[in-house]
Amino acid sequence: MERNMRRWRDSVLQSRKRLAIPVMTHPGIALRGNTVLATVTNPRLHFEAVRAVAQTYPTGASTMIMDLSVEAQAFGAEVRFGDNEVPSVVGRCVDDAASIDRLAVPGLDEARVGQWLEASQLAAQTISDRPVLAGCIGPFSLAARLYDVTEVMTAILIEPDSILMLLEKCTQFLISYVQAFKGAGANGILIAEPVAGVLSSDLCTEFSSVFVKRIVDAAQDEGFLVILHNCGDTDTLVSSMHGTGAGGLHFGNRCDIVKALAQIPQDTLVFGNIDPVGVFKSASSLTVRSETLQLLRAAKKYSNFILSSGCDVPPDVPLENIDAFFQALSDYNEGRID
Repeated sequence: MERNMRRWRDSVLQSRKRLAIPVMTHPGIALRGNTVLATVTNPRLHFEAVRAVAQTYPTGASTMIMDLSVEAQAFGAEVRFGDNEVPSVVGRCVDDAASIDRLAVPGLDEARVGQWLEASQLAAQTISDRPVLAGCIGPFSLAARLYDVTEVMTAILIEPDSILMLLEKCTQFLISYVQAFKGAGANGILIAEPVAGVLSSDLCTEFSSVFVKRIVDAAQDEGFLVILHNCGDTDTLVSSMHGTGAGGLHFGNRCDIVKALAQIPQDTLVFGNIDPVGVFKSASSLTVRSETLQLLRAAKKYSNFILSSGCDVPPDVPLENIDAFFQALSDYNEGRID
């Protein structure tokens, strides 16, 4: 559904009540009684999981599955699948300048790319009461999956030109991919760039943020919001992330989000950052409630704060914990707490 996202942002900033937009699709898979494997290989089931979450929980927007293997698979990476596991990249696609030079930029018909676009289109056509946010990997995180996450950290120091060439190809693909999501009717996109969380501020700017900015410049407008997600160690990366021009910044649970909020202009939305594993999945519902209320109180003075998970909510999160999260938000918004 077409939506003016600048007006939506302004409505968030002007509201007295907090929104919650957790990155949360796996509970929808469980609600539909499907496996992760079936859902990440079938666009209709993917859409149905997104719709199930929208029908069950008062999220401020709908998010698609965060599967950071989709784009690497399009480039030719081998992907390991499990019935109820998030898909993961196996091995390397490139290992030197020559193999990077030979690497072709894939089209949008490769591997599961078309499935993700179709699922987003179905969601955008069906879910009309809130924005639909597509999702993709970020350029440095994609390059790291193609080159190997450990090896790329050495390569940016000893052969940076090769990694910059790889980043150029990754960015070319991601620009076309994000524009295709926009064309499919999505109202925005969450770009997941977690591997950039291990970089220094200067290296983050050189090898991540300047490339993310190109995607932002190519896609973001009044009808399409780009949100940059980094669940790494981002306390020193806030300025670099903000420099991308993304209309929203999404932080993981490692981040001191109140300190981040203090550095970010009020017209940039800030999302975060309940621990998806340590709290959502592993803690009691009482702890989920306590952590949620604590975060809401800590960010109280920042009108640009949106409550979220620190990253994708994983499979097998107890539904009572999700209920506790949203009940805490409701109690906070309605003034039913001290």
